[in-house]
Amino acid sequence: MTNWLPDLQASDGPLYVRIADQIEQAINAGALASGSKLPPQRNLAYDIGVTIGTVSRAYSMVRERGLVSGEVGRGTYVLGTSEHNPSPAVDPVSARLAGTRAANAPPGKLRFDTTAATDIGQSAAVTDILAAICREQPNEIASYTRNFPRHWLEAGQRWLGSGNWQPGIDSIVPTLGAHAGIIAAVSVITAPGDRIVFEHLTYSQVSRGTALLGRQTALVESDAYGVIPDDFERVCVQQHPKLAFLMSAAQNPTLATMPEDRRRAIAAIAKRHNVWLIEDNLYGATVDNGIPLLAEIAPDRTFLVGGLSKSVAAGVRGGWIACPPHLAQRVRIAHKMVSGGLPFLLAEVAARLVLSGTADAIRSAVADEVQAREAIAREIFAGLDFASHPRVPFLWLKLPDPWLSGTFRQAAFAEDILIDDEDEFKAGRSEKTFHRVRIGFSPPENREDVVFGLTRLRRLLVHGPTGYDSLA
Repeated sequence: MTNWLPDLQASDGPLYVRIADQIEQAINAGALASGSKLPPQRNLAYDIGVTIGTVSRAYSMVRERGLVSGEVGRGTYVLGTSEHNPSPAVDPVSARLAGTRAANAPPGKLRFDTTAATDIGQSAAVTDILAAICREQPNEIASYTRNFPRHWLEAGQRWLGSGNWQPGIDSIVPTLGAHAGIIAAVSVITAPGDRIVFEHLTYSQVSRGTALLGRQTALVESDAYGVIPDDFERVCVQQHPKLAFLMSAAQNPTLATMPEDRRRAIAAIAKRHNVWLIEDNLYGATVDNGIPLLAEIAPDRTFLVGGLSKSVAAGVRGGWIACPPHLAQRVRIAHKMVSGGLPFLLAEVAARLVLSGTADAIRSAVADEVQAREAIAREIFAGLDFASHPRVPFLWLKLPDPWLSGTFRQAAFAEDILIDDEDEFKAGRSEKTFHRVRIGFSPPENREDVVFGLTRLRRLLVHGPTGYDSLA
């Protein structure tokens, strides 16, 4: 076994990327010869003062580059030059923006790392609508989108509504999915250097996207009921943020839901400190809890975002954002600038799905399937600590000792299952460790695959990481 150690001061970027790059450089320089054994994960983590999960991710990265191989119980070994095809070095900036998921999902893996709407046959309905649009509006398909017809706005008004409440039709902007709407609102309300509040764990692609725009992250504490008002006030007083990104119900990944009194407290604090709010209600719209939205409580400062991706069809990229008064036109222009413009075909499909009632029917069928799969997950993981909801397509699982989040993710990968570790949801540098993973159960084609994958994960949890640490 080699006594090689990486020099973490030689570059910057995420620790696991630096370790992987150092391993690759050492192999190319001959410092790690063909056939040499890399240090066991636990040993290397101790020697350089990082977590085992960090080393696990680094070893996984060099294995994906084709530089090493490993077997449970044997260890990780450098491949000979004839046994691998070197890949380009990973750009640390790209790695920072990409998160922990592979740019392309590896083939042959069961995917539990996404929460797009389950396939229940909705392509048939989409096919019929597409055919009708092509027959009826060929000129619009051949051109750029210059006008936003009223029925696009009516569809957004209906889809974003909650209970007896609907946003004003003049506040609606159709978007190329929810994410694009969020980035458009951020672009309108903030400037480079402004701070945006995020929970420690959240839909971190927004925080990475805003970092790309030059915005800074301010982290706020949360508990089982969402953002803690006192800490939100502290952040507002100390860091003077311009905007806060929140999920008031079925928060991703924790599934926390804010009670009404907390929502009103957050709205009051935002008003006191002149902070704008973005309320991502993609998952919240599926749980139907009857609690007033932040957009109802504070319509003058809240952007309400929703879409079809989690409950109807992610591939349609249908989304809408309801804006505070007089800001819809600005958001519409910003959305065009940051996304390149809204494709007529997708916007028309989304509007027809909603206004025809087809989207509601699909949402109901998807919800029934999600409920059945969530019941399967609850049964398989019975006795373990996890959060789930019958209408939300993922669970947030607390790992039993001695599992670490990154290590379990890599162990699942070795079992041909893709899941998300907690780092995928960290909005910024955080010292908090949760020892949790998110398992999304909407992608498998059928319930049999759901049972197979979740049972394999349960078995992996029970057996523990014995014999795994030296592999990945």
